[in-house]
Amino acid sequence: MSTELTAKPTESELEILQILWEKGNCTVRDVHEILTRNKEAGYTTTLKLMQIMHEKGLVERDTSSKTHIYSALASQQKTQQHLVSRLIDNAFNGSAARMVMQALGNHKSSKDEIEAIKKYLDQLDQN
Repeated sequence: MSTELTAKPTESELEILQILWEKGNCTVRDVHEILTRNKEAGYTTTLKLMQIMHEKGLVERDTSSKTHIYSALASQQKTQQHLVSRLIDNAFNGSAARMVMQALGNHKSSKDEIEAIKKYLDQLDQN
């Protein structure tokens, strides 16, 4: 299930969404254990964030059992499209080309990624 992205996720909320997109349905404890692999976070902070995300419509919560199960309502693709559009508009003055060149200049891409980019550009060129 996915919804239109009306709420703008914060950086911390995006971290939680990434986990839910990758793992699917999770308890707060599941999410918290994954979050604490990379940064320090209190369990109650994770719980509060996920409750706020539920209120914002970013996640849904199944309360049918004692342990609540959360899943992402915001689709990964729509969220990424929304964030990239905002980034292009705000940081690159509307230029997708500038953003792509900046991204490719700052991050090492694998040969497979470069091939996929070339293939995508060829497809765009043919349309």
